[in-house]
Amino acid sequence: MARILSIDYGQKRIGIAVTDEMQIIASGLTTIPSATAIPFLKDYFSKEKVEAVIIGEPKQMNGQPSESASIIKGFVTHFSNHFPDMKVIRMDERFTSKMAFQSMIDSGLNKKQRQNKALIDEISATIMLQDYLNQKRF
Repeated sequence: MARILSIDYGQKRIGIAVTDEMQIIASGLTTIPSATAIPFLKDYFSKEKVEAVIIGEPKQMNGQPSESASIIKGFVTHFSNHFPDMKVIRMDERFTSKMAFQSMIDSGLNKKQRQNKALIDEISATIMLQDYLNQKRF
């Protein structure tokens, strides 16, 4: 079985999470500068078998696309141009940053550690990916 990768895209940083090969659990992989996304993914895909990539879809509370939706849509197009055979799954990413921050509190990280936006992005990608795995099972 191949892995599934999740991307929490932002203009400055991208949080990345990945499943194990059995697609049972999601784990944070890294956070990278947005400008390095395609080279990083080319390298990763050359080393690991990935069957699908989940990219967050930002929505407002009423379900309408948020202001950043057009920026992320541009990234999805750019991604698909570089990886035309890769399956892309869009997933609602509402509340993932808040859930990531809360998980940091729950795990006992101090205030300075919780201000690490890169860690929040990586945890957000992990939450989104685990949600996908849970939906897929049920």
